[in-house]
Amino acid sequence: MLKNKHIILGITGGIAAYKSAELARLLKKQGARVSVVMTEGAKEFITPLTFSSLTGEAVYDDLWQNRNGTGSNIAHINLTREADAFLIAPCTANAMSKIAHGVADDLLTNLVLARDAVTCPMAIAPAMNVHMWANPATQRNLELIRQDGITIFGPASGEQACGEIGAGRLLEASDLAHAIERLFVPQSLAGKKVLITAGPTFEAIDPVRGITNRSSGKMGYALAHAAACAGANVTLISGPTALPIPFGVGRINVESAQEMLDACLKYSPESDVFIAVAAVADWRTADVATQKIKKQHTDDVPCLSFVQNPDILHTIAQQPNSPYCVGFAAETEHVIEFGQAKRLKKGIPLLIANNGPATFGADDNQVVLLDDSGLHELPKQNKAQLAHVLIAEISNRLTKKL
Repeated sequence: MLKNKHIILGITGGIAAYKSAELARLLKKQGARVSVVMTEGAKEFITPLTFSSLTGEAVYDDLWQNRNGTGSNIAHINLTREADAFLIAPCTANAMSKIAHGVADDLLTNLVLARDAVTCPMAIAPAMNVHMWANPATQRNLELIRQDGITIFGPASGEQACGEIGAGRLLEASDLAHAIERLFVPQSLAGKKVLITAGPTFEAIDPVRGITNRSSGKMGYALAHAAACAGANVTLISGPTALPIPFGVGRINVESAQEMLDACLKYSPESDVFIAVAAVADWRTADVATQKIKKQHTDDVPCLSFVQNPDILHTIAQQPNSPYCVGFAAETEHVIEFGQAKRLKKGIPLLIANNGPATFGADDNQVVLLDDSGLHELPKQNKAQLAHVLIAEISNRLTKKL
């Protein structure tokens, strides 16, 4: 999403400015061009040299600064005309006050006023003491900034540099690097609640062993992130995986298929969309041993009896006033034929089919969309990119349905 995007990263005078160095690095790593603009206060906490070294670009800190020696460029105009997005992180209470009331007394605040809101969307990431954040004046300024169409990222809660605990911490750099993608995504799911399952399930044999599969959860987590970027309120029901929680997504941890079904039944009635991405085990052992099954030094091998697990997607699709249901099918052969049959059997409007062994644990995926109109094959691409494409496809179908 950020490849070849030009991002202005504004930095104001707070201790959290040290996180901005890592943010600049992550944005560059994702392929963005980063132009850093610092206030005088910011330079008290971290040097411009740090950012010029990380970005490979000049750092701007002076309203009267000549960008290229010709004298023909006006930084507060040209920078915003060239940029694709504008993020101020950290944004102090003082900077918020200036933004809310249109004060332009340095380069950064001039950039805020001079930007074209259509071509250069903007976000701020507040960072300040807990009491400064809770102060009515700050909250009034926050509301004015929201009304002006500026996106707010955070703040987080936790221990602060002053030793106090509460809201006001700058979001972590990794969260901000993902959050900024929202500025480039149409808010097609704004106000919608999306429920997603992801990862494998784990069916216990005894207290230390179980049956699982090769699903990494990457596709489901990427979809959760993409749906959040599109403005949705996302709940992610996840089987065992070590993946980090996508920014702005609520995660419910489960293990077995039955636990996943129970969670889906709890959250699906209030959901507009249900996307079943998880690789759910088809069977579980009929009886789970209460103690570890010990290996015998004989030829005797334990015999396990299996029972069928519930069909989560079919169950949710058959509920009264069910959400718009989307399924995933990981096949090893006859992907389209088996996928279309599965879609009809489960009674859902859209199924996304792929070759399971080719995608489990991989960063790329190639899928086919199957619905009443037939099939639509998408090119192989990174799961993060594919997720945005799939969310756009789902939101288009949801709009037509409504």
